[in-house]
Amino acid sequence: MTLTGVAPSQSASAAAKAPERPRYDLRTRALIDGPIAVTLIRLATPNMLVMLAQTSVGLVETYFVGKLGTDPLAGVALVFPIVMLMQMMSAGAMGGGISSAIARALGAGRGADADALALHALVIALVFGVTFMVVLLLGGRWLYIAMGGSGASLAAALTYSHVIFTGAILVWLFNSLANVIRGSGNMMVPALVTCAGVVVLIPLSPCLIFGLGPLPRLGVAGGAVAVLIYYAAGSVMLALYLRSGRSVVRLGLRGLRLRWPLFRDILRVGAVAALITAQTNLTIAVATGLVGAFGPAAIAGYGTGSRLEYLLIPLVFGLGGPLVAMVGTNIGAGRSDRALRVAWIGAAIAAGLCELIGLCAAAAPHAWLSLFDSDPAMLDAGSRYLHVVGPVYGLFGLGMALYFASQGAGRLLWPLLANLARLLIAADGGWLGLHWSGSLTGVFVAMAVALAAFGLINAAAVAAGVWFTPRIPRTPAVAALPRSS
Repeated sequence: MTLTGVAPSQSASAAAKAPERPRYDLRTRALIDGPIAVTLIRLATPNMLVMLAQTSVGLVETYFVGKLGTDPLAGVALVFPIVMLMQMMSAGAMGGGISSAIARALGAGRGADADALALHALVIALVFGVTFMVVLLLGGRWLYIAMGGSGASLAAALTYSHVIFTGAILVWLFNSLANVIRGSGNMMVPALVTCAGVVVLIPLSPCLIFGLGPLPRLGVAGGAVAVLIYYAAGSVMLALYLRSGRSVVRLGLRGLRLRWPLFRDILRVGAVAALITAQTNLTIAVATGLVGAFGPAAIAGYGTGSRLEYLLIPLVFGLGGPLVAMVGTNIGAGRSDRALRVAWIGAAIAAGLCELIGLCAAAAPHAWLSLFDSDPAMLDAGSRYLHVVGPVYGLFGLGMALYFASQGAGRLLWPLLANLARLLIAADGGWLGLHWSGSLTGVFVAMAVALAAFGLINAAAVAAGVWFTPRIPRTPAVAALPRSS
């Protein structure tokens, strides 16, 4: 007998039967065993920088379009919710489904499936890119008229829309490739590619808008052309990295066949997330339509003010990318307790950052709005929006962070319901506020209540344990992993 009271033969037999722990690369190991807050912040820092860099592109473009006059600014404001729908759907929704599927595959030790998922992600990107192009080229005029566009502002909207959505496939390819890389826990490569592109794009946009140097004067279309150049070059760089062999996930085109289970693994998260994104942008579009009753200057003011809300989305996505990767990897590895702690830590950080921005915007709205235009009616509409909605930005950040974490867990029913509640409150409440009060303030109060409901419903659902139902089985090998954080 040994000192522990177990016979040597019994110990050997037990060791032979013990499940083997999957072999992880160092990057995946850090997601499973590294300190949560430190790892999350380390991954989020480059991701936040890349999201802010991408957002700065839109802000710079808006700044220079504003120099063309109020009608071009209003026209771009009409198109902006649809552009953001595509951006959020490709980067945060379907992109989150891609990252989640790859993270869960790596966490479960299925490296070959993770490689195959990269190719399936490209197929999905092509399908959605073509769909956006066809729908917006054929139905853009009707949509922008329904949102309140007319005259010169409608003409500007159509000009910008036709250019940007002709290249919709480029946007989808870029964001899908970036999320393949993020799903492995690598936030740095997408950040470097994006920031390098932004360095070129920021001076290129005004050159194409105003025709500086040898470049043609394209007016409002110039900004859209510059953006498409950025996405095309970035897609090439990301694809080359995935083909180089330096990535944890490798993009291979030979010997791989398309398999429905892998499509399903992406789409069961990405499709629901895309529906949530559509709801979010429908909320903005409906609000834009209600504001449109007060004229182009009011649309420009609300559109400029709400761009700050859209700025929060990529800011939270800076945390959201790591949240998807960390939660998904830990769910795949059977570490449900750690996955939940990751979610709450990320949500607390996001809520604090968004609330700080919202309070600053509510206290000094002209500091933001006057960057884009000086029209009194525009400044009045934008100021009303920020005064009312800015103070609840913290709850919006809370809800968005938990939405991304739910992507990683593969559980999006409650974020879907929370966003549906937001849409109904904003649309119905905004209509009632407009017709009862006859002012923009009533519309904006409904938006504030809607944002608060979105955040609180998501938080209540995660706290109630909706992630952890029997739908995600744990294999014996995974169940044996240690539960410590």
